[in-house]
Amino acid sequence: MNEIVVLSTADSMETAVKIAQALVEDGEAACVNIVPGVRSIYRWQGKLCDEGELLMVIKTTQDRFEALRAQLKALHPYEVPEVIAIPIIAGDADYLRWLSANVAW
Repeated sequence: MNEIVVLSTADSMETAVKIAQALVEDGEAACVNIVPGVRSIYRWQGKLCDEGELLMVIKTTQDRFEALRAQLKALHPYEVPEVIAIPIIAGDADYLRWLSANVAW
C-alpha cells in the first residue's frame, strides 16, 4: 500500500486551515481533517510547555510525502513542526482508490 496518514499540529484554526487548503489545492493531500481541542505537553528549549493546539490528520501517499513535508514546513509558523507519517496497512478499497486518485502524481 502506498497510502499514508501524516500527523501535524497547529497553534490556531487559521494556521491549520491555511496549511490544509494549500496541501489539498496543490495535490499534496487528498484530505485533511482538523481536530480542535488537542492539549500538547512537551519540552521545548529546556522548558516544559502545556499548549492548546489543533491536530491535522492528513491523508496522502508515500510518493507525495517529501513534497508535502516541504510545503508544510514552509507554511508552518513553528520552528520545528510535527510531521509524522504512519502507513495505512488496511482500509476500504473504494476510499483508498479515492485517496490515491486525489493526490497529484
